[in-house]
Amino acid sequence: MAKTVHDDVLDGALNILKNNATRMVACSAQPTTYTEGNATYALADVTVASGDFTVANGTTSGRKVTVAAKTAVTVDTSGTVTHVCLLDVTNSKLLYVTTTTSQAVVNPGTVDIGSWAIEIADPT
Repeated sequence: MAKTVHDDVLDGALNILKNNATRMVACSAQPTTYTEGNATYALADVTVASGDFTVANGTTSGRKVTVAAKTAVTVDTSGTVTHVCLLDVTNSKLLYVTTTTSQAVVNPGTVDIGSWAIEIADPT
C-alpha cells in the first residue's frame, strides 16, 4: 500500500524553523541544549528572520527550507567551527543542529556561513 503526505504537513515542520529561529550560531562542537548552542560552543552568531528561510520542493522529494547565507559574521571566540545551529532565543530553544566543513576562526575576525538546506523526504 502506498504512503503519501500533503506538502502542508511537511511545511508545518519547516515553518517552525522559518517562523521561530532568530539566531544562527557557528559552534565548535555539537550542541545538545540551548545553552550549549548559545554560549558553551558558540564561536560566532548572527540574527536571522523569517525572510532568511525559503520553503520549496525538496531536491530529492518532499519539501525543504533553504537558509540564506550570512557573510562577515563577527567571531566572538577563536576556535574551529564544526556545527551550525538555529536557536529560538525568545523561548530558549535549540531548534536545529547540522554539521559543516571544519573551519578555524579567530577573534577578532569574521566568518562566512554559506546557504544550506533542511529537507524532509516524502514517505516511501
